Amino acid sequence: QKKPAVERDNKHVTVYLSKDMVPFPNLLSTMTVVERWVCVNIVKLLREENTVPFMVRYRKDMINHMDADAVRDVQLVHLSKKTQSVIQTLRKDGFLNAELENNLQSCRSLDELDHMYSPYKKGSKLSKARRARDLGLEEAAVILLNRPNDLVIQSWVKPGSEGLSSLEEVTTGVKHILADMIAKDPESLAYIRTLCGNSFVTIQSSVSKVHKKTRDIDKFHLYFDFTRHIQRIQAHQTLAIYRGESLKILTVKVNIPDSVKSDFTRWCINCRWRPKMLGRPSDTKIIGDAVEDAYKRLILPLLTRSYRTKLSATAEKESIDMFVRNLRQRLLVSPIRGSVIMGVDPGFTHGCKIAVLSPTSHILHTDVLYLHRPGQRTEADRLRHLVLKYSCNKVVIGNGTACRETEAFFADLISRGLFQPLDVSYCITNEAGSSIYSVSPEAVKEMPELDPNLRSAVSIGRRVQDPLAELVKIDPKHIGIGTYQHDVQPGALKAALDGVVQECVSFVGVDINICSETLMRHVSGLNAGRARSIVEWREKNGPFFNREQLRLVKGMGPKSFQQCAGFIRINPHNLHRSSVSCDSAAPEKPAVKKSKGKAATNIPSTPNPLDQTSIHPESYHVAEKLVSLVGGSMGQIGSEGLRRCVETQVQASCLEHLARTLDTIPETLQLIVEGLTQPPGFDIRQGFEQADFKRGVVSMRDLQVGAVLTGRVENTALFGAFVDIGVGKSGLIHKSNITADRLPPSKRGRSLFLGPGERVEVRVLNVDPQRGRIGLDLLRVLQ
Repeated sequence: QKKPAVERDNKHVTVYLSKDMVPFPNLLSTMTVVERWVCVNIVKLLREENTVPFMVRYRKDMINHMDADAVRDVQLVHLSKKTQSVIQTLRKDGFLNAELENNLQSCRSLDELDHMYSPYKKGSKLSKARRARDLGLEEAAVILLNRPNDLVIQSWVKPGSEGLSSLEEVTTGVKHILADMIAKDPESLAYIRTLCGNSFVTIQSSVSKVHKKTRDIDKFHLYFDFTRHIQRIQAHQTLAIYRGESLKILTVKVNIPDSVKSDFTRWCINCRWRPKMLGRPSDTKIIGDAVEDAYKRLILPLLTRSYRTKLSATAEKESIDMFVRNLRQRLLVSPIRGSVIMGVDPGFTHGCKIAVLSPTSHILHTDVLYLHRPGQRTEADRLRHLVLKYSCNKVVIGNGTACRETEAFFADLISRGLFQPLDVSYCITNEAGSSIYSVSPEAVKEMPELDPNLRSAVSIGRRVQDPLAELVKIDPKHIGIGTYQHDVQPGALKAALDGVVQECVSFVGVDINICSETLMRHVSGLNAGRARSIVEWREKNGPFFNREQLRLVKGMGPKSFQQCAGFIRINPHNLHRSSVSCDSAAPEKPAVKKSKGKAATNIPSTPNPLDQTSIHPESYHVAEKLVSLVGGSMGQIGSEGLRRCVETQVQASCLEHLARTLDTIPETLQLIVEGLTQPPGFDIRQGFEQADFKRGVVSMRDLQVGAVLTGRVENTALFGAFVDIGVGKSGLIHKSNITADRLPPSKRGRSLFLGPGERVEVRVLNVDPQRGRIGLDLLRVLQ
């Protein structure tokens, strides 16, 4: 399909859509419940290789202010592409006619599309209807429906011809053609869907008769005799019974009431497929048999597949959405700035691995302390020496083996005042994935001299210092952010998680002169190759003085620059520090590079104050106009004085009027206002939750039913949220206790459900020490 012609400036957007593109946005709009003009724009932006973060921040006007999750939902709809592909294939093979094309365009699911297309697939076995049509019996079927009295069925008998040698064979062939027509008729399919929608359709699971005795069988005891209405089954139940079926432990089937069949048969015979002229009883019997055959052989399997596919798709989407929400909130936890941190990877036999990190995450010291062996006093003295030597007042303990004992050890030392005069506190953090990362090529390259166990301690400490910068080094599937990850499509899960990592890294922004290559490759518009080229440029030429110098980097074309420029920062403080370091090391190197194919003559080498903001270079001229209008200067960006001037101007003339004055659109102007007024070094994570540090420990036996506690959500699943209340075991808030009235308005949105890092107030409902289970009730989310 051709790309639409597009005209865009800062004031308006005009899209010219060619005729062959019309069905695609129409179907996309229907399936995603998004306005058609928005779908047209999203399709255009995606075809032009725009990333989701770029669209969400800098093309709000074109996507109607949709958030990243909503845009990704549209991006992941592939049915429209599949429909066009099938139509083109059938046209090429000579099977396409107007009726078949209309039926294909009416499909609303991949199962239905496959139902229509399967008889025409190359290499597929000819259907009964196709064989009958090849024998020339379609004309007889049409006569039966339109002029039944003119049909002399015996005249179609041809003795000696296979399929036509007897009256019974001819009648059977006509029935097969009629059954195929009924099963592929959009009106008939719509009617039976309506009947099913008004009926009690259920999905049922039971113990498989051929199951083998395995250790997994007890996990599915809830589903040995399980029945739910198709509309009321929960996503985690769907995934569980499908997993049980794949393990051959369960048998799953969809039950459609017999009343659906009888009502459908009656409607077909008396209405939809009633001959246009009064026929003979034998003709009515042929049609009745054809309806019966169509329902049993074609329509019922289609309905069953459709229901199961829809349930699977819905459950997978909910599971992936849960992963996305959890990952986003885990990545956007506020960093701990300005503190020396001790990361502890706890252990019994091999000791506790210790890593002391500077406020900028540099490794100051690593060690192994045996805190859970005889001679604890000596180890406590060594620990005290390290804490006082490096002025370390925050300790981060991984939640793996020996976590509880290590926590108790630190709590005891704190209560005895061993670390005075320092006020030391500790927190527990999720260490999932740290062991995998510690032996990865990335970790070896970053910390070549360290033992893998000590690398884990470094990773644990850095997860609290800067969660985003550290967690992007680890595959999202390995950091404990969801459930049922093995029951969803790996490709869809990876795409969604990679998308949310790119979104978080881009929206937070990276300082191009100090960020790691690993973090940089997740910025919108960049990849591993471009990130490596940027690091090589930086090492050879010194720091970047402005965003425009990115154009000199190998592999950085106009589109890549457009996508990444707004998310990259040039912090003047870090620029000065990098310049001093670079000048002392290699004063003879120029500030810019003249490489083959890259013209440096028009690229300035002086800093631009706007490069430290989220304002995109394409809008710099508008930002400069606004600063001039309020009587400010570029050197005042982020200052209190400029903030007051800009806010006064915006209040004096509304945003829309000011946008027209500056020849731009309100969405762009709002971004410029935010960029000019935010303080230097602004981080969107500053208002988010931080890790909880404490000084004492509480055990599970201290809990009492009815007690009201505060805690932090550790993880969420499709059936509820797990909350760390500081007793060594997470409590579960069942989803039935997470209702809209208990959530603040800002948390009731589609992508703002409870997630990791949320602080909540809960009431203890029950405590089961033997099974290590705690039931909680959500009282409120703490702001």
